Amino acid sequence: MTADLFERQLAAIAGRDLDALLAQYHDDAEVVRFDRVARGPAEIKDLFAAYLAAEPHVEEITSLRTTGDVILYNARMTVAGNRVTAFGTLVVRDGRIWRQTSAALPLAGA
Repeated sequence: MTADLFERQLAAIAGRDLDALLAQYHDDAEVVRFDRVARGPAEIKDLFAAYLAAEPHVEEITSLRTTGDVILYNARMTVAGNRVTAFGTLVVRDGRIWRQTSAALPLAGA
């Protein structure tokens, strides 16, 4: 189930589909990044509206580990025109994302 959820997440990002992205998140979800924490549907909607406006593009999933209700990933991406390596964790509850951490670092030489 977690692999399907991750694939839906990637498809929603690729399609810049805010509604599909938000449907992935539990009502009690929390997204933790270094620059902000978003709690609940309204804050998560604001966070992802801004994220999708930055035109994220997943170039490659370089590492992926799923176990039980946890997804751990590393991806090469372009966000707001900047190439980054992104790291994150998704914790799933009731088939939806309940907790997420995310961090992005500039790619060396990019």
